[in-house]
Amino acid sequence: MKITKGKQTRPQRVVIYGVESVGKTTFAAQFPAPLLIDIENGSHRIDVERWELETNPDQKVALWNEFEKGILAAQQTEHQTIIIDSIDRVETICRECICEQERKKSLEEIPYGKGYAMLAERLSRVLTSLDKIISVGKNVVVIAHSQIKKVEPPDLMTAYDRYELKLEKKSSPLVKEWADELWFFRFKTKVVESENGKAKGTGGKQRIILTTHSAAYDAKTRSGLSEELPMEWGSVAHLFAAEKPKAKSEPAVVVVGAEHVRAFEMLAENEDAVNAFLVANKSIQPGQTWRDVSDKLRANIVARPEALIAKALEAKEGA
Repeated sequence: MKITKGKQTRPQRVVIYGVESVGKTTFAAQFPAPLLIDIENGSHRIDVERWELETNPDQKVALWNEFEKGILAAQQTEHQTIIIDSIDRVETICRECICEQERKKSLEEIPYGKGYAMLAERLSRVLTSLDKIISVGKNVVVIAHSQIKKVEPPDLMTAYDRYELKLEKKSSPLVKEWADELWFFRFKTKVVESENGKAKGTGGKQRIILTTHSAAYDAKTRSGLSEELPMEWGSVAHLFAAEKPKAKSEPAVVVVGAEHVRAFEMLAENEDAVNAFLVANKSIQPGQTWRDVSDKLRANIVARPEALIAKALEAKEGA
């Protein structure tokens, strides 16, 4: 048992979300030495190093596989911050991948709500992969869009509207709990009474960061930030000014080379047969894929994919 005391410095898990066109991606690009994983292909006007998905968007499973490979590869770069833009687009790709694999038009067609459980489980795996990036000394910034939802607390008689992450019901709590910092970006407005006695909004040009929970929005901070801050890098820069933590001598990461990329492609091409074979051998549970096996087995699979594929196809033909 290792017992430590006092404050510790480590990379940050930051989730930023906000209203449309408030400047979330532009703000995120100011983090130290950033690499933007641009899932939305919307950063072309920003001076930042980026990686974009190249797979045809119609190939849902292949697109999801490419994203997972990108997360693995990000662990190996020299960047100090990895930015995901956006997590709700990641969730959409994941949803489409599941529907394609299950041969369904929507998650609702998967019985007993299992589709949404599968979606949340895969998103949880993404967060685990992002933690591996944290473990090698990089900050992770996750960008999300906002939505207005009506909430009905059990202890109140009246429902009210609030801003929340634009994610599914089971996915949103996972992201919020994962984050060290959850910041809500919006334009600051004031409500004043006009000459005719009606309320009207004024301002709307100043951009602000909200860092603590409110009935009107989700937010949190573990760094003692003020409740409201100007939406300027200087407001939060001190949180990331410490010396970059050194990576462990043997970080638990996977090196993604050409041979690994080819292995992923081979497995994706035979996805159904491989998954069915692993389910039959109780290496995974129904609804899971070969990516859910243990780290040791996954390493063996990626090293010799043709062996697993041959066995899977033989089993399929004999069924």
